[in-house]
Amino acid sequence: MKLAVMIYLEKYLVSFVLVNKQRILVCVLSLGMLSGCSSLDYYLQAIDGHLDVTSREKPIETLLQDDNQDEKLKAQLEVAVQAREFASSQLKLPDNDSYKSYADLERPYVVWSVVATPEFSIQPKQWCFLIVGCLSYRGYFDEQEAKQKANELKTQGFDVSVNGTTAYSTLGYFDDPLLNTMLRRGEASMIGLMFHELAHQLVHVDGDTAFNEAFATIMEQEGLRRWFLAKNETSEFAAYMQREQHRREVFKLLAEVRAELDTMYRQRMSDDEKRKQKHTLFAELRRRYFIWQETSGYHGFDSWMKKDLNNSHLALVATYHDLVPNFQGLLLSVNGDLERFYQRVQEIGEQEPGKRLAIMTSYAFDKTTER
Repeated sequence: MKLAVMIYLEKYLVSFVLVNKQRILVCVLSLGMLSGCSSLDYYLQAIDGHLDVTSREKPIETLLQDDNQDEKLKAQLEVAVQAREFASSQLKLPDNDSYKSYADLERPYVVWSVVATPEFSIQPKQWCFLIVGCLSYRGYFDEQEAKQKANELKTQGFDVSVNGTTAYSTLGYFDDPLLNTMLRRGEASMIGLMFHELAHQLVHVDGDTAFNEAFATIMEQEGLRRWFLAKNETSEFAAYMQREQHRREVFKLLAEVRAELDTMYRQRMSDDEKRKQKHTLFAELRRRYFIWQETSGYHGFDSWMKKDLNNSHLALVATYHDLVPNFQGLLLSVNGDLERFYQRVQEIGEQEPGKRLAIMTSYAFDKTTER
């Protein structure tokens, strides 16, 4: 399962990253914007992590001209160059130096995200940071640090999940490199991730993770649709659409179970009874999924379903996908005109949260009009 859980930690570096750590510490503390050493440690690990990524960058054009370079990697980079140009010329996504360099991190994920929910709630815990406001997760460049934070939250009674992330965005403040982690799941995934992250550079609403991620996800999907059609790769596009249809069916199942949990948590009953019903609902989720899986033949969520699932896993999925059909409806309402679409998305993003959600809710996607 692809859980491209974007983090925005690097945006914090805008005022600080060009100076040394001691000056960073003084600047941050003087602003009175951190509370306690744990917060400071969190920011410093973000700085260290980002600087490690940038230290590994090499221009893609240089790698392509290197006769000693791995041929498989060169073939992937050549596709990335084409897709990057397509993103700017055809999708009207930011035209900058992002994804024109490559970094091998020598690990499967660039960051690990920690999501936490109360034991009897599907609403994720919020963390508030400098500049970007509040988010539904915390990101760590070191897996062990993420697991340590997860364990701390578990001892406080939260449901917690830790998920590896293959990409992140600096929202255009820095030139994001293509990462080895983005190449792990094939060409379509790599290209889709590039479109996804570039979309974050185009539109970002502080404090509204669900809006931001759904917008980037629809641009990933629409971008790939146009990419495959432009290359006349009908079979590849059909395979991609089949995978997306399977994913939508799983997300629908997760949304149904999440709604059932939400209804149950709001009822008046003892904690022990809630725990019992919670266990039953998650067991039912697995049962329903594997029955569906046998019919569909799709295995994309098998390992995920075998985890010790809890509220936080469903909250994470909701963050990325709840508003995707609404953005699809909005795109259809402007007949696929991307410039008009981006303008409308930016206008909606400027609204107050309640009004923003109401407007997005009005764009109900009618599958009979799906292309």
